[in-house]
Amino acid sequence: MGVRTGAQYLRDLNQSPRELWIDGRRITGAVADDPAFRRIAASIAGLYDLQHQPDLHEEMTYPSPSTGDRVGLSFLTPRTKEDLARRRRMMQHWANFSGGIMGRTPDYLNSDLMALASASSFFNQNDPRFGDNVRRYYEYVRENDLCLTHTLINPQSNRAVGPSQQSDPYIAARVVEKTSAGVVIRGARMLATLPLADEILVFPSTVIRATEDDKPYAYAFSLPCSTAGLRFICRESFDYGRPEFDHPLASRFEEMDAMVVFDDVLVPWDRVFLLENGELCNRLYPDTDATVHMTHQVVVKNIAKAEFILGVASSIVDMIGIEQFQHVQEKIAEMIIAVETQKAFILASEANAHENQYGVMTPDWTPLNIARNTFPKVYPRLVEIVQQLGASGLMAIPTARDLSEPTLRRDIDRFYQARNTDAATRIRLFRLAWDLALSSFAGRQVLYERFFFGDPVRMAGALYFSYDKQPMKDRVAAFLERTPIPSPE
Repeated sequence: MGVRTGAQYLRDLNQSPRELWIDGRRITGAVADDPAFRRIAASIAGLYDLQHQPDLHEEMTYPSPSTGDRVGLSFLTPRTKEDLARRRRMMQHWANFSGGIMGRTPDYLNSDLMALASASSFFNQNDPRFGDNVRRYYEYVRENDLCLTHTLINPQSNRAVGPSQQSDPYIAARVVEKTSAGVVIRGARMLATLPLADEILVFPSTVIRATEDDKPYAYAFSLPCSTAGLRFICRESFDYGRPEFDHPLASRFEEMDAMVVFDDVLVPWDRVFLLENGELCNRLYPDTDATVHMTHQVVVKNIAKAEFILGVASSIVDMIGIEQFQHVQEKIAEMIIAVETQKAFILASEANAHENQYGVMTPDWTPLNIARNTFPKVYPRLVEIVQQLGASGLMAIPTARDLSEPTLRRDIDRFYQARNTDAATRIRLFRLAWDLALSSFAGRQVLYERFFFGDPVRMAGALYFSYDKQPMKDRVAAFLERTPIPSPE
């Protein structure tokens, strides 16, 4: 089949009904036409259409090694440093489409799946069938250009004990039984962003103890989102159905987050990748380099997001004439540093890339690891700067309906004008800044970035233990050896 068009994605979404609940209502009609999801579905369709744009087709696709059809470049298994750069340029087009606001564009998990398939021998340690399952699944997703979501985290019930010690052992999704047809799963997982995906990956995240009681919670598998017994319970939507002029980001890029309930869901054997092996589940990401390739995509998204915010802030500065103030210059400089730092991280990761044990050209992990530890702290600050620069201008912004009212429009045109533009243009920019920095949608974006890769304290701890500090310690020791210790008189 090869790369899909936006129309094909929407058709497939409507032809694959899933049990999707929002605000106490089950979606019973076409998902792509439902008011709660219509506009985000259109945005995902827009991503797929970019692959068919004549001036981008070569930059976003490549010939499938299986069929020769054009498939998405995010599926490419990189063999050279230039391959990594090609994938990055493709990812940049998708990230720039939303200004980095969409965190779950398909290339994120495409990168993950590519790495896992390349490391198929890792899964054979659990069962010889599982390596073949991973490889065939990657090819299936690539050839059909599917959109994936994933769910990793157990419900936040009682974090003082593990899943097997909860008051109900089926709060966290676990294996109920194994049959000739597959594995039956019961319980729940969170947090699945983008329940409008075609398929869901259900993978381990937190450390799994290697005890008999914890074996039922150790697994990795995939399913179509339309699988019987699979239920998505969505949070409140931040797309309130208002005009795009009023909510320029939430109206387009509300990806949605959901709890995933497994009501005795059957996972066919050909969709199982790991099972009842806590040790392999804990080693999954480091041993396959999946995290490295996923983070490579995330940093591309973060660059686009930081650039977009810099663009909004700089436009405000220019529009209301505050560039002469030194504190404003300092704030914009801080944003520029954030942008260029993220760029440096990704370029360093590619420059120092190496071939891993599976023959995949893999970015250097250290700069990517620093990038993912940095951005959760940087992003809230970027948002804060927009708030500081916009100030009261972000608190008093007319709506599209206000601008349509002739009586109000006379006042609006007079009192909302800017130094170098008319009132309507100024209001349009400030509504964008508000949706980026102050709205409920903006609050979700900050929370999302704070915990994108998990607990930032644990991430810092992992960095502490994984970073090789010995060469620096040796250098200090050698320096001290050149400094004699005084002898007693």
